[in-house]
Amino acid sequence: MRLKPETDPESVIDRSFSSLWRYRGVLPIQPEGAITLTEGWTPVVPVDATTWVKDEARNPTGSFKARGMSMAVSGAVALGVERLVAPSAGNAAGALAAYGAAAGVEVLVAMPEDTPRAFVEECRHYGARVELVPGTISDAGRWLGDNRSPGDFDLSTLKEPYRVEGKKTMGYELWEQFEGDLPDVIIYPTGGGTGLVGMWKAFDEMETMGWIGPARPRLVAVQSDGCAPIVEGMRNDRERTQPWPDPKTKAYGLRVPNPIAGFLCLRALRQTKGTAVAVPEKDIIPAAAAMSAATGVDACPEAGAAWAALGTLRDQGWTGGEDRVLVFNTGTGIKYR
Repeated sequence: MRLKPETDPESVIDRSFSSLWRYRGVLPIQPEGAITLTEGWTPVVPVDATTWVKDEARNPTGSFKARGMSMAVSGAVALGVERLVAPSAGNAAGALAAYGAAAGVEVLVAMPEDTPRAFVEECRHYGARVELVPGTISDAGRWLGDNRSPGDFDLSTLKEPYRVEGKKTMGYELWEQFEGDLPDVIIYPTGGGTGLVGMWKAFDEMETMGWIGPARPRLVAVQSDGCAPIVEGMRNDRERTQPWPDPKTKAYGLRVPNPIAGFLCLRALRQTKGTAVAVPEKDIIPAAAAMSAATGVDACPEAGAAWAALGTLRDQGWTGGEDRVLVFNTGTGIKYR
C-alpha cells in the first residue's frame, strides 16, 4: 500500500461503514474479504472542556484488541491457515477466540495461570483451546513456541503485520472525531505497545497524505510500577527496553515484562515529545473506580492507571489547563470483577 501526497480524505474514508473498515483506503484488507464483528468507531466521551475518554470497551469482546484481531485473522484466513495461536494476558485471547469462531478456524491460546477467570471462560465460550501456564505472558509465549504444530499461524504481537494495522485505526478515528485537529496529549495504558505504535504510524501516514502537519499529539505510555519496562527505558535513555524482573500488577494487560514493540514505543514517545509514567500499583484499582464515577465509562484497571497518570502529569505541570487531553479506556472493567 503506497500513500500519496495530497490524498483527499474522501478517497480514503468510506462513511457507509460505522466501523474501522471505513478507513478501507489505508488498510491492507478490504471489508468485502474481512472477518468482522463490527469493530472500531468507538465513541469519544467528553469529561470536561479539555478532557475526553476514548472508550474501547464498546468493541466486540470488550476491548481494543478486537481491532487488531479482526485484521490479523482476516489476513491469516486469506492464506488458508489451519489453526491460529497466540499468547495473551487476557483480552487478546478473547478477541482471537471470537474472530477465530467467526472465521470457522481452530484457535489455541496460552495464558498465565492467574489470568482472571472471566477471560479464560470467554475463550472457551467461543470454542478455543486454552492452556494456562505458570508465570507471565512471556512464559505463555515460550510454551507456545515449544508446543506449536507445523500448521499453526502465530498471531503474537508483531509476529505478523496486520494487528498493528487494525490498531492504527484508533488514530484515524481521533482525526475524524476531533475534526482534523488532534488532541495535544494522548494518554495510553501500555503493555505490549502495539496500540501506541499503531497510532504513531497513523499520524505519520496522515502527514504523508497531507492531512496534518509535522506536529503530533504528545504520546504518554502508562504502566504499573510493578511492571514498567518502557518507563525504565525512557528514564535511562535506552534504545530498547530491558526485561522487567518479577512483574506484578493486577492490571493484567500491563503485565508484559519484555514487550517486543518496546523499542518502537520508546521511539514513538521521543519523537512526539511524550513521556512514560509508572503509576503505583496500589492506586490503579481505586483510580479505575474514580474514572468510572467521573465519566460513566466502565473503566478497566489499565484505564485506571491512565486516569491516575493524568492527575500526576497535571500535578507536575507536564500538561496544563489549556492542553486538550485524550485518555484511553482500553477495555471493559467487568471482566475483572
